[in-house]
Amino acid sequence: MKNALLFLAVLLLTSVASAQSVSAPRSTLRSILLEQMQETHNKKEWFVPANVAVAGLTAEQANWKDGKGNHSVGQLAYHLVYWDSRSLEKFKGVPQTKFSGNNDETFEDFDSKKWNEIVHRLDEVLTEWEKAIETADEQKLAEWAPTIEKISAHHAYHIGQMIYVRKEQGSWDPENGVK
Repeated sequence: MKNALLFLAVLLLTSVASAQSVSAPRSTLRSILLEQMQETHNKKEWFVPANVAVAGLTAEQANWKDGKGNHSVGQLAYHLVYWDSRSLEKFKGVPQTKFSGNNDETFEDFDSKKWNEIVHRLDEVLTEWEKAIETADEQKLAEWAPTIEKISAHHAYHIGQMIYVRKEQGSWDPENGVK
């Protein structure tokens, strides 16, 4: 009797596990890369996405520096726009604009008068990346996967810096994700 009950319990658990595995969608390279990009763009999950990190800042606040050598939020956003745009051009096979090789320029060329345009462009280029990931063929996606993963990590790194600067400045609302 005990063996029969044990057999039925194993059979039931196997059936439940099998049913769950059939109903749960399988992750793909595309879905993982897309999720990483979205979570650093506008999908709030484990950390603050870019659109929340820059939301509500005035041009003056975006230009503020802490006096400790850290970049302003505006400089960080400009840097992300620069590199994301450049990487997307390369991904799409579009000729890239000339780059001097001086990464400092990708921060220092920030103009606070163009803050709203930079916020818009950041959202736009991240949306373009998501569309590119969604529509790329499997081979290209596989070739670019390590680079796309690094792009998302680059976002997370600089978004963390933005939050730090905003906290130092006093312009961060902890209800947005980081206490």
